[in-house]
Amino acid sequence: MTARPAMFAGALLSVVSLLALAACSSGGARELTGDLSTHDPALAIDDGTSYVYSTGNETVSDGNIQIRSSTDGSTWRYRGEVWPEKPEWLDEAVPGVSNLWAPELIEHDGTWYLYYSASTFGSNTSVIALATNETLDPDAAEYEWVDRGPVISSARSDDFNAIDPGIAVDGDGQPWMAFGSFWSGIRMVALEWPSGTRADAAEPLRLADRQVPPNAIEAPYVVEHDGEYFLFVSRDSCCRGLESTYNIAVGRADEITGPYVDRDGVPLLEGGGTLLLAADGDRVGPGGQSVAGDTLAVHYYDRRLDGAFQLALVELEWDAEGWPVAHW
Repeated sequence: MTARPAMFAGALLSVVSLLALAACSSGGARELTGDLSTHDPALAIDDGTSYVYSTGNETVSDGNIQIRSSTDGSTWRYRGEVWPEKPEWLDEAVPGVSNLWAPELIEHDGTWYLYYSASTFGSNTSVIALATNETLDPDAAEYEWVDRGPVISSARSDDFNAIDPGIAVDGDGQPWMAFGSFWSGIRMVALEWPSGTRADAAEPLRLADRQVPPNAIEAPYVVEHDGEYFLFVSRDSCCRGLESTYNIAVGRADEITGPYVDRDGVPLLEGGGTLLLAADGDRVGPGGQSVAGDTLAVHYYDRRLDGAFQLALVELEWDAEGWPVAHW
């Protein structure tokens, strides 16, 4: 979508953490309890505790990114927001910004990198920004999110939208950021360590395009599996409660920069994409995904809660042909 409404990882996981994340029935969604009111969940693990960072609510802490945690991966509690107020420079960069969207978490060399989006609904005057921390534990003495400023921005004159960051690292250790929403589809730029910012000013690469207006594709997330790269994307209409048509599709490539194709060999740049997860029963409009280990984190809209958005953690399996499979 063009932007999120106001309603509202990269490190290798230890064997223990992976087992905790997989504590759900085979090929299904884990039973979750507690505070699950998350939108665009970024799932990560730090020192054995699972964390979900998610889109902010404009009525709470100036719309800052929200934090939830779980010691068992199933029972979740609210842990507050990244900051009490947004960084001041955002108001000038994105006039009218009310809340921060679609965070992403990745750890590198002892530092956590938090990428997030600032925009307004229906606009591509947007920015993806960065903050860093030594830990994800809000109770730790060293816990402090430090504003590192913008990573990439877009304006009306651009044909892309700088929101929905997803970070992945290739086999050479090079970090990349996939991003994008509507406009020209999914784009990608190279990053660099340790700054976590852009490696150069090269034109963003093109990864996926629906080829049909309004090009309803966004929320990219790249996962490496058995030497191949998988691009997960959210398609169609988000953020309309029970009227949402969001769904998740995937493509595969030999290189992190593509070209990505679906199971039928159709390039994602030509409208391809293999359906991974869609509405089922009381769960409507899954999307805004991230992946940690073999767990897919998504939000959906719950019929039992009059369309309120909720967190779901779904186990990813890999079939004989090397494609991801997800079941509710």
